[in-house]
Amino acid sequence: MRTAENWKDYRIIDTSDGEKLESWGGISLVRPDPQIIWKTDKKNSLWNTADGHYYRSNSGGGQWTFRRKLPDVWNINYGNLKFNIKPTGFKHTGLFPEQAVNWDFMSEKIKNSGREINVLNLFAYTGGATLACADAGASVCHVDASKGMVQWARENAGISGLSEKPIRWIVDDCEKFIAREIRRGRRYDAVIMDPPSYGRGPSGEIWKLENSIYDLVKLCSGVLSDNPLFFLINSYTTGLSPSVMGYIAGTVLTEKFGGEVSFDEIGLPVESTGMTLPCGSTAIWQR
Repeated sequence: MRTAENWKDYRIIDTSDGEKLESWGGISLVRPDPQIIWKTDKKNSLWNTADGHYYRSNSGGGQWTFRRKLPDVWNINYGNLKFNIKPTGFKHTGLFPEQAVNWDFMSEKIKNSGREINVLNLFAYTGGATLACADAGASVCHVDASKGMVQWARENAGISGLSEKPIRWIVDDCEKFIAREIRRGRRYDAVIMDPPSYGRGPSGEIWKLENSIYDLVKLCSGVLSDNPLFFLINSYTTGLSPSVMGYIAGTVLTEKFGGEVSFDEIGLPVESTGMTLPCGSTAIWQR
């Protein structure tokens, strides 16, 4: 497992019985996590005194309760990067800290490439990967279907001192955008994708990652330059193993470009046990 262990402003303090106890820049939150099926003793007193607790509803969704009034937005840092954090209506805070292990990988690849790199970041959310690549010196095209998430990402770029970097901010359906980029003949040296596990299209059609990921990767291979640097695929779909994503990346990309594929779970350290909480999977093709 690849572990995001370089955080200073974020910590997982403990995990038990479907929940994780976290510190986000000194603000303690308890949030649900379906992978935490163990029921270890909750010895840390913060379990009972956390600043915020998200309770899942049996009928779907859930709600936050707070022991004190929290700032509407607060910041945490990761190296040179700074992020706005705020509890949202569906348990999230605007950042997936485990992705820092991928930010480190991408940053090093770009810095060591010795050339200008043009990155396409799809399903780009609040811009963690966008900021990491821009800070490393790349030009980035940031694409997400949510106008609110793209605005959040722009704010993160602003507080990170990256507003003047060459970043294109695009609000669009990712598949449709890729198809247009192919027709326009635009090419990228690296592609990052973090597609949702499940969604509905504009006409109500159901989109499941396991049914669509191969076609999506194959489509995205059409926007790669003749000398691509890397292609990174994230997944939070429990039924989609790292090796399956690696196999897809291998069949689509190594045949065309050579290179090599690696794949693994990514995770975060848990202070109470010294163990690692699995938080998703990543497959990487690289030269």
